[in-house]
Formats: sequence, C-alpha cells, structure tokens
Amino acid sequence: MTAGQAAGAEPPPYGRPLDGIRVLAIEQMQALPYATQMLARLGAEVIKVEAPGGGDSGRGSLPSMNDPRGRRVGVTFLRNNMGKRSITVDLKNPEGLALVRRLVDKADVVCENFKAGVAGRLGLGYAEVAQINPRAVYLSVSGFGNTTETPYAGWPAYAPIVEGMAGLYEFKRSPGQAPVVSPLGALGDTGSALFATIGVLAALRHRDRTGEGQYVDIAMFDAMIALNDAGISYWSMGLKDGGTAPLINHTFAARDGHIIVQCGRPHMFVALANLVGHPEWVDDPRLAGPQDWFNQLEGVIRPGIEAWAADKTRLEACAALSAVGVASGPVFNAGDVIEDEHVRNRNMVVAMERTDGVPEPILSPGNPVKLSKLAEAAATRVPWLGEHTDEILRDELGLNAGEIARLRASGALGTDS
Repeated sequence: MTAGQAAGAEPPPYGRPLDGIRVLAIEQMQALPYATQMLARLGAEVIKVEAPGGGDSGRGSLPSMNDPRGRRVGVTFLRNNMGKRSITVDLKNPEGLALVRRLVDKADVVCENFKAGVAGRLGLGYAEVAQINPRAVYLSVSGFGNTTETPYAGWPAYAPIVEGMAGLYEFKRSPGQAPVVSPLGALGDTGSALFATIGVLAALRHRDRTGEGQYVDIAMFDAMIALNDAGISYWSMGLKDGGTAPLINHTFAARDGHIIVQCGRPHMFVALANLVGHPEWVDDPRLAGPQDWFNQLEGVIRPGIEAWAADKTRLEACAALSAVGVASGPVFNAGDVIEDEHVRNRNMVVAMERTDGVPEPILSPGNPVKLSKLAEAAATRVPWLGEHTDEILRDELGLNAGEIARLRASGALGTDS
C-alpha cells in the first residue's frame, strides 16, 4: 500500500482520470509494463496477457520472492505491475489467439512490446487490431520502432543498449575510462515508458474528438536521444569532449558523504564565495566567469568548498547553500531515499507485503504524478501468474465454467490459474 495509508482506506473523493479506460497489455520486462502501470495508477483497468508456463520474462529476474504457489516472482516484475490483472493465454494456439482478439474488441488501448514484426505475424499488429476495433489506440514499444525504416530492425534491445547508442554513456566520460553500463538503472525502460504514456494520453484525447484510434509507435532509441538533449546540443556548439558544460556542476565531499553544487550565474558565485569564507574569489581575475570557475575547479574552487564542508553533514551543507540561493543537494543512496522525509510525505515509496515468509516488504517507487483532484489510493499488489484468467473470461467474454475448462484442457490457457 502507499506509504502513510492503511489498507481499506476510504476511496478518493474524486474519480480517477482514466476510470473506464480498458488496456489490453501483451507485454514483458519493463519498458511497456512501466507505462501500463502508470495508466493503471491514473485509473485504467489493465489486463496483462502472459504466456502459460513462465509468464512475463520479468518474473524470472533476480532478486526474487516466491508467490503463494511457490513460483518465482522477480524484482523487475514486482516494480512494474502493481494494480493489473493477469490472464494466461497461448497466443500460438488458435483458440487462445481468438480469445485475445475478442478482448481487443473491448479495449480502449492495445499494447505490445514484441520485437518488430512479431505482433503482425501473430495477427495482433496495428492493421489487424484497427480492423477489429477502429477506436482502439495501439501502442507499440520496441528498441527501434515499427513505422519507419531503420538499419537496426530486428535487433533485440534492452535499456543499456539504447542508452549507449543514444550517447548517454559518452556524456562526461573521463578519458581512458571505459563506458559504465546502466549508470542510471533502467533509464532506457522508464524513460521510454513515460513517452509511451504521453503518446497514449494524446491519442485518447484525439479518439475522444474524432472517434478514431491510431498507432503510437515508441522507439526506445528515440526516447534516449530525447533524454540526451544536452549532449547533442553541446556537441553541435563545439563541446566535443564529452559534453561538459563550463560552470560549477560537480560533487564535493562533506563530512558524511558528497553533495552536488550547481553554480552558473555571477550572483550565485558571489553568494558561494562569501558563504565558504573566500570573498576574495569575487575579485580574483582568475575567476571572472563560469568558464574560469570551471578551469580553476580543482586548484581553487574544490579545496575551498571542501574545507568549508568538512565539518558539516550533507544536509547541513546543502541547507546553508540553499539559504543563500546556491542550488545544491545531497548525494543519497537508496537507503537514504527510502528514509527521506520528503519521499515519505510525497508517498514516493510504496510497499508490497511478501508472501514467502520474509518480514520486510518489497519497496518500489510510487506515483510521481500528483493531481490536486486525485487522492492517492492504496497501491494494490502485482498479480500472480494467470490469477484472473477465469474471472476475465467469465466477466469480459461471458464464458461459463465448462467452456473455460475445455479451453484449459486444449492448452489454450495453460495451467497457471
């Protein structure tokens, strides 16, 4: 549940923005699941289609816990699938595929993140979905997109692949140092997911005005290029040494760790110099502007700031810098983030109780979208594999118990529910 809320709390006084929107998600791992989790947090009903047997490949990630039936549920799945329902269907079984196509007819949004061309070969590409349900918004998230030619068509892609290809690993890389892979976790996934969410919301708005769905095609490579805006712009303006901008934008040691200081304006530099006990910096001809501060960072600026911060905690140093108008912040580790008062007050860490006897809950980021007329409801756990198969087939497609049993016996549903 959301931090600071109790189970069974009163429902929010307002409806959620996407109440009534149905999302059919044929998805795995993180780039698309994070997007559909965002849609679920905004009120959409998300039906997750998983393959019998192992389900979403994110379930096999590590570290993991066991579900109530002893099946492994990996951390990638746990942090990207809260608030969804799971149905297991074999898409290679004609009857299983027919069931999913019937669910397409009831969906507002149909999503997939297969490699390019796979959805079409299954009969679940945009053309097929639009023929079944012209009002449906079709979302595809892939490494390199599906609607234009690319030399990378068919390449498999995970977050670090597109992060590196977009230039993110060259930004500020020190000479002689090999690129650091995945320096920001799964940025390639979550960043792509946010663009996917924006695309879906825009397409739903268009559908509301015109009655027509459309294809939202998100390439993870494109999304990472968008996030490397500074590097590309710097390169075009002559900074070809890794994109390091000429200003103070560095970490400095304090008593209990490091702080970040960004100072790029003369009035900020005056405040910084006076605070750290070096008012002479203001009139020093070696420190006349941002390029000079950058050039003199190691010989003059860093020793002065770190001597001042040596007896201060990260928070004490940053509070003093902020008080005089200098942007700064502590460098936190994950434990610091979890314990932070701001994070707690903003409900930005949510907990899911474990089902395998371990007392400590699974913690994941909460919803960063705060709306004044949307009270945050308690987060619901992830679905167990195939947990809602019978319920969905009964309630959404009108199948009776006998029909469901026959489909399971035929192999169309697997044996996971």
